[in-house]
Amino acid sequence: MKIISGKFKGRILKGFNIVGTRPTMDRVKESIFAMIQDYIKDAIVLDLYSGTGNLGIEAISNGAKKAYFVDNNKIAINIIEDNINNLKVGNTNVIHGDASEVLKSFVTHEKFNIVFLDPPYATLELDKALNIINSNVDLISKNGLIVCETELKINYSKYDNFIVYKEKKYGSKTVNVLKRR
Repeated sequence: MKIISGKFKGRILKGFNIVGTRPTMDRVKESIFAMIQDYIKDAIVLDLYSGTGNLGIEAISNGAKKAYFVDNNKIAINIIEDNINNLKVGNTNVIHGDASEVLKSFVTHEKFNIVFLDPPYATLELDKALNIINSNVDLISKNGLIVCETELKINYSKYDNFIVYKEKKYGSKTVNVLKRR
């Protein structure tokens, strides 16, 4: 697993084999970043369910101003910190905790330009996170994006503060980019 573009292009990230994680494949990540490239520069990014920190670090590599990484797996947190330290990535905040609880804690003091949601597929975590964000829409900046990767069939129309901006299928996976109305 490596950084595919930007100032850290070609650098290798640790953690492709962390139990309980499923890092985004390079070809999927490349497509995601092609879809959102116009929104990355100077963005404040939240990589919820971070795993290795792959998506947030890629965003920093491409000009994001700051990235928050959240995961409830302590091994994943250690790997994220190692990856950040090895690349000497600045402007990051790594948080060990439950994604929903951490997301709720941001409501009063943070606004994100891009949120990456790539939770474990066989859970309801994506719906939980989207419900929290939809109910607290000011977590997302005007014209902000939410990037959702899942194998589940999701009815995004119930999140009425967002529209499906872009969609791409990769076998059984789908990436949907939601944009704030």
